[in-house]
Amino acid sequence: MKALVKFELGDGFMELRDLPEPSPGPGQVKIQVQYTGICGSDLHIYHNDIAIPIRPPVVTGHEFSGIIVELGAGVSGWKAGDRVVAETAFTYCGVCPHCRAGYYNVCDQRRTLGYWHDGAFARYTVVPAARLHALPDAISFLEGAFTEPLACITHAVYELTHIVPGDIVLVSGPGSIGLATMQAAKAQGARVLVTGTTVDAERLQMARELGADWTANVLEQPLLPLVAELTGGLGADIVFECSGAAKGLQDGLLAVRKRGQFTQIGLFGKPVTLDFERICFKEIKVTGSLGSRWESWEKALQLLAAKQVDAGRIISHVMPLGEWRKAFTMFEEKQGRKLVLEPPA
Repeated sequence: MKALVKFELGDGFMELRDLPEPSPGPGQVKIQVQYTGICGSDLHIYHNDIAIPIRPPVVTGHEFSGIIVELGAGVSGWKAGDRVVAETAFTYCGVCPHCRAGYYNVCDQRRTLGYWHDGAFARYTVVPAARLHALPDAISFLEGAFTEPLACITHAVYELTHIVPGDIVLVSGPGSIGLATMQAAKAQGARVLVTGTTVDAERLQMARELGADWTANVLEQPLLPLVAELTGGLGADIVFECSGAAKGLQDGLLAVRKRGQFTQIGLFGKPVTLDFERICFKEIKVTGSLGSRWESWEKALQLLAAKQVDAGRIISHVMPLGEWRKAFTMFEEKQGRKLVLEPPA
C-alpha cells in the first residue's frame, strides 16, 4: 500500500513509500482508511519543529475515519464493517496520576498515532480497539475525518474553559480550528468575534456564514477599539487563540477583560514572547490545551451529528494522497480551509 512516511528526523524527509499492509496484534483492529485530514502538527512533523515525540520511520496522519476490516485476538464489541474513528493516544502508561484521573492526554509516556506509531496517511492503519469510537450514521466518513480536531476543540472549549450564555468570545484565527471553535462556543450560547488578516478574507466570510456574530480583518480594523465597542470597554470574556501566531497571543492578552479567560489552542512551533505581567495585573485565567480525552470525542461526535459544528462546510478540499506535497503547500499558504487526503483504493 502507498503510505506517507516521515523517514528521518530533520526538516523534510517525508515521502510516499510502498509498504506492506499492517496486521492487527492482540487487542487491536485493522481499519480501512476513508479520509485523513491534514493537521497543523503534520506540517510541524514535516519541518521537525514539534515537541511531541516522533519515531521515524513512521506513517504520518492521525485525523481519520474508516471501516474495521479485521480484528486482532481478544477484541470484542466490534466487528468487521463497523464505521469508526479512533483516538490518537495509541499508548500511555495508565498508572501515573494523570492517567488515573482520565487525563492521559498529558501522560509523559503517551505515544501518538502518526508520530510514534504508524498513522492514517495510508489505505490501512492499526489501532488499539480501546481507542475506537463508533461513527454515527448521521456523520459521513468525510465529516468523520474532522472528529479528531473537533475533539481537541471540545477539550479546550468545554473541559478547560467555562462559557456562560451571553459571553463575548474572541476567536483569533479563522482556519478550520478557529471556525469549529467559533461554532462550539456558539453552541454554548456565546456571542463570537472571529478575527484574521487580509489573507483570511474567504475564511472570514465562511465564519459569517457559519454563524459568527462579528468578524474583523485586524490589518484594516484595529482589534482593541472594536473589542471595547462590543464589550462596553470591558474586554472579551474569553479568548481562544487558534492562529498559533505570536501576534494573536499578544493581542488576545490585551483584548481579554480583567479576570477573563485565555485558552491557547494553536501551536506556535517555536518560543514566543509575551508580557506575562499583564496576566498578573488583569488576573487572567490562562490555560494551554493538548489533545483530547474520551469525553472530548463523545462530545465532538454529538456536535457533528447535530450539525452544531458543520464539518462539511469547513472542509474545502479533498485531494488524493499522491498530491500531499501540493496539499501541504496549500496549508502553509492558507489556501482553503480544511484539507483532506484520500488514500488510493
